[in-house]
This record gives sequence, structure tokens and C-alpha cells, in this order.
Amino acid sequence: MSDARIELETTVDTTLAGNGSVGDFIALLKPRVMSLVVFTAIVALALAPVQLHPVISFAAILSIAIGAGAAGALNMWYDADIDRVMARTRNRPIPSGAVNAQEALAFGVILSGFSVVVLGLATNWLAAGLLAFTIFFYSVIYTMWLKRATPLNIVIGGAAGSFPPVIAWAAATGTVTLEPIVLFLIIFFWTPPHFWALALVRSGDYARAGVPMLPVVSGIGETRRQIFLYSLLLVPLGIAPAVLGFGGWLYLAVSLGLGVVFLALAWQLWRGREGEIGPVAKRLFGFSILYLFALFAALLAERVIGLPGTGISAVSFLGISA
Repeated sequence: MSDARIELETTVDTTLAGNGSVGDFIALLKPRVMSLVVFTAIVALALAPVQLHPVISFAAILSIAIGAGAAGALNMWYDADIDRVMARTRNRPIPSGAVNAQEALAFGVILSGFSVVVLGLATNWLAAGLLAFTIFFYSVIYTMWLKRATPLNIVIGGAAGSFPPVIAWAAATGTVTLEPIVLFLIIFFWTPPHFWALALVRSGDYARAGVPMLPVVSGIGETRRQIFLYSLLLVPLGIAPAVLGFGGWLYLAVSLGLGVVFLALAWQLWRGREGEIGPVAKRLFGFSILYLFALFAALLAERVIGLPGTGISAVSFLGISA
């Protein structure tokens, strides 16, 4: 048990009635995180070769949103001890006393079951099973184990946030093909530089809470290096939808342009002077959100407008003749 958990348990009774408002329970769902998750799922649903009835599409997206929110509530329930220690999270509903731990746990469990059942009944049980696995992975594997056990917590745990496009694609088609796997990989390799940039700024918070984030365990220098290395992997993956033909020329231009900026910021963070670390890390963190949103927005715009793919295949892109 971490020192932070011991401190919380000796100073705060989390079983007291919270008298939380509707807004407090909405905050448990981590709506800002959920919004990006829902957006990536919407894009995957739009890209899928099978068009669902609008009512079924709405039910699928709502289920994914509720499932993501439920995982967030379970995360806040378990992490109430470290949330209370960290300046960034101490005003969340549980550590602030607005909602008690039992209420948050029940809220998360009920919403988890509801989202999985509704998705299964509305679409198919492959999609529902993937959603159930995602909730379990984030709530148990990441929150209860990886987050407090290893500096690779974000690397492995990032899979949970990468699954929504796969779930949405499965909801539409009943299968998982290359396209959603590529979208999964983009989000998966985006997650470490995104969160490590924040961790560089908040390393003191994580140290006080006893969370072994990379800057705390391996130091700021190694974290900066890892951010750049992951960025080198991310940017080519970001271009992959155009290379594989399900992204068009608009997407190619967006992914190339923003990829160059992403790499430039990551390089500046790695090789910059020590006094620049905080400001550059903040810029990279903010830009990373824009980067991921813009990639998926470009894919969605092409589908809505009806723009064709690039017509490029991986074989022709690499200059390989049959």
C-alpha cells in the first residue's frame, strides 16, 4: 500500500455521504477524456464499409461513451488516494468529498454493465465483448496494477484508450480488419508522448503520490528521449491511412504537416536547454491533442465530403513491383 493511500485512509472517511450533484457524477465520467474517445469511435463508424441505421449508430456511440465514462468512474474510485495528493486532481468529486467512494463504485459498475449489454443488443456481441474488455483493462489492469507498479504504465495502459475505433468498427461490421487496427496503433503510440509531456510538468505531483511515472523513475532526460523515440514511431503511423488507401490527399497533407510539427516539438524537448523543458513540454502536450483530433477529423471530413482515397497502396508507396 502506498504512503499516499495510508495518508488518505487516516485523514479522510470516503464512506461518508457525498451529496453529490448531477455535475459531480458527470465529472466522474471524465467528460474531456470521453469526448476524444467518442470522436475516434464516430470516425471509425463513419469509415466502416457497412452503414448502420442512425438509431443503431447512436446506440453504439452512446454505449461506447457510457462505457468510457464508467471506466473513468472506476478509475476515480480506486485512485481517490493519489488524486487527493496531486494538485491536478485533488478537486475531483471523491477527494473533494462531493461523492463518496461507494457511490462512485456503484455508479461505475452499473454503467459498465449497462453499456456492454446495450451495445451487444443493438449491434453484436463481438463489439460488446471488446467494450467489456476495454473497461476491464482500464479499470483493473491499468488502474489497479500497472499505474502503481511500472513506469511502462502509460505504454501498456494506453491500449485501453486505443480500442474505441476498433469497437465502433466491430459494431458496424461484426469483424476487425486492418483499418481499425491502424487507428488503434495511431492512438496507442500517441499516448506515451502525450502523457509523458504532461508528466514532465507534473513530475512532482506523481512523486508525492508514489506513482512511478517515467520522469520519476528514470529521470527527465530519459523521458525526453523516450518522447522523441515514440514520436518517431507515431508520425509514420499517422501517415499510414493515406499509404493504405483509406485516407485521402487531404488526410495525407494534414498528417504530414502536423507530423513535422510534432517531431519538431519532440526534438526541441529532447535536445533543448533545461530551462526550456517545462514550456516546451506544455506546448507538446497541447499540440498532441490537436494532432490526434486533426487526423481523425480529416478522415471524417473526407468521408462526409466524399473525397476518394489516395489510391496509394503500401506496395506502390514502397516502390515494389508485383
